[in-house]
Amino acid sequence: MSTATSSRPLTAPSPHAPAAGGARRRSRSRTRLELAFLLAPALVLFTAFVLIPICVAAYYSLYSWNGFGPLTDFVGLGNYVDAFSGDVFQSAIGHNLIIVALTIIVQLPLSIGLALLLNRKLRGRTFLRMVVFAPYVLSEAVTAVIWLLILQPGGFIDELLRGAGLGFFVRQWLADPKIVLYTLFVVITWKYIGFGVILLLAALQNIPAELREAAALDGASPWQATRHVVLPLLGPTIRVWIFLAVIGSLQLFDLVWIMTLGGPANASATMVSYLTDHGFKRYEFGFGSAVAVILFIICFTFALLYQRYALRRDTEGAQTRAVN
Repeated sequence: MSTATSSRPLTAPSPHAPAAGGARRRSRSRTRLELAFLLAPALVLFTAFVLIPICVAAYYSLYSWNGFGPLTDFVGLGNYVDAFSGDVFQSAIGHNLIIVALTIIVQLPLSIGLALLLNRKLRGRTFLRMVVFAPYVLSEAVTAVIWLLILQPGGFIDELLRGAGLGFFVRQWLADPKIVLYTLFVVITWKYIGFGVILLLAALQNIPAELREAAALDGASPWQATRHVVLPLLGPTIRVWIFLAVIGSLQLFDLVWIMTLGGPANASATMVSYLTDHGFKRYEFGFGSAVAVILFIICFTFALLYQRYALRRDTEGAQTRAVN
């Protein structure tokens, strides 16, 4: 009897096990099909309007081509050498880097300060938020035309300074090579600061009020609570804003082209305005394509490094929360 009992299997195989495995496989296949169906339109558009133009620009950059006729004058990397050896292109890169630095040094603290102010319970807070964000809604062309009228000789800014007894501050705002870039930065700040304020306001509203109250109970002053509680919690949003601001500053074009055409004497030229001037005004499409590829490499390299070293912990934290 004991032998018969020991020879009996402890657990009988479930007749539903193969069916369950097949169901799981069908579920995974269905999930893959759904993902492919949903991602296919975006991948097609991304390939058609991003990847293919990049490859075509890289191909054109190897030729000295004026946009007409076949590609016959192969120059290899000659366009790249000419670009980097040109004083104007070097200055354009420097101008973009100056805008990047000023954006981080000036716009970021100003955006944080305005966001902290507009997050308080103030009378007319909604109206003030609208006033700060309204310039961002305007198109770059409209903004450029408005500020061209404001900054023209004898315009609103000049008359305002003279009326306030500060006529000695009047300058040729867009014609003086020494100040034109900083004048453009003021316009850029006026145009885009609302975007940063809205991002930071959204982040501030997600910070629990209990944290400030706990800091106050521990004896922290309002500044200490802001410095040691609020600002660290704004870190992920600030890092995203810096990423977007740097990429936007490197690709700055519309305001510069409409207001100054990169002048006077290339004092406000950026990489994109330099590209447009050579590629479309001078019909140097091969050279312009080389400049476009250089700009793409700069932006792509920055994006990879920034995501690798600055945004990695934010991404890992988001993935951990999603898994949990």
